[in-house]
Amino acid sequence: MSDLLNSRAAEQEEHHWLSISDLMSGLMVVFLFIAIAMMLNTQDERNKVKNVAVAYQENQVAIYQALMAEFEDDLSKWNADIDRQTLTFTFNSPDILFESGKKELNDRYKQLLSNFFPRYLQVLSQFEDSIEEVRIEGHTSSVWNQNVTPTEAYFLNMRLSQGRTRNVLQYVYKLQDVDSFRPWLKKHMVAVGFSSSHPVLDAQDQENLDASRRVTFRVITNADIKIKQILETVQ
Repeated sequence: MSDLLNSRAAEQEEHHWLSISDLMSGLMVVFLFIAIAMMLNTQDERNKVKNVAVAYQENQVAIYQALMAEFEDDLSKWNADIDRQTLTFTFNSPDILFESGKKELNDRYKQLLSNFFPRYLQVLSQFEDSIEEVRIEGHTSSVWNQNVTPTEAYFLNMRLSQGRTRNVLQYVYKLQDVDSFRPWLKKHMVAVGFSSSHPVLDAQDQENLDASRRVTFRVITNADIKIKQILETVQ
């Protein structure tokens, strides 16, 4: 009788461990499927980000090439250049664009902008869906005059750079040739004054005062926003 009870107890104990073993095996299979699903989902999101990055690079090149095709013959006479990486169109002679220490546009600069800006918008109109923002950026050197502190010079230059870019935006916005672009400009064009926050340095890492005084038009694409939207979907 004792042997029979011991045998049944052993069978029950073995059945108990088999049940736990089966349960663990089942859970492992479930976890495996979950892990595979997560891996596939992650890979899919990585592919989406990669595709956006590739499209961004191709778009950068296309915008740069379109700008160069339109303005290559004008760059030298305007003392301007276009940066391939940042899509920044820089006018490097603020003494021609503005009087020293003044924010009002002179007649020569108005004539230049009347030629440049409608053509600039015509080029960008080919890429409207991929452009998040067009910035008019004003930059100054770090100096003002000997009678102010560096902090005072920074804020005086901030006010100057902001006033200049605001006046540029106001002038180009009112050009008759950009009338059809005004709704788009309201949404996508801004004027930013950086004061001396982004100086141009020479080979010795010293500030190049003349080169630091500049006005730029910069195209910012929406690739980073699209990547952010993709990442938010997996959180």
